[in-house]
Amino acid sequence: MKSRGFTLIELLIVVAITGVLALIALPAYQGNVQSARRADAYDALLYLQNLQEKYRANNTSYGTLAQSGYPGTTSNDGFYTVAVNSPSATGYVSTATAVSGTTQADDSGCTVLTLTVNSLNPRGLRSPAACW
Repeated sequence: MKSRGFTLIELLIVVAITGVLALIALPAYQGNVQSARRADAYDALLYLQNLQEKYRANNTSYGTLAQSGYPGTTSNDGFYTVAVNSPSATGYVSTATAVSGTTQADDSGCTVLTLTVNSLNPRGLRSPAACW
């Protein structure tokens, strides 16, 4: 009588191949997720830039985070902490820093995104450039 089905060896080979594919695919997937979540920082910084320009139109200098009217201190999805540094009459530096304990904190080289607005860069100098 002929038996049908898989042998144990065939089943182990399939499990091994699946494991190797998972080891290759998981880091690539995590990198894509981190890259996509950077959009949360972009959104926060560009929204803050619009608020700062609105504030500057009515005042003699750019404002702090609270003065600009930014709601809270984190980005919409909560992956980044937003701050304004060195507000002056001619510019400011805004930063989005990855919140520790989130997957974005492991986004090497892109944990702090900066937008510097000044008279030389009225549209904003974005750094690190590779992360934008």
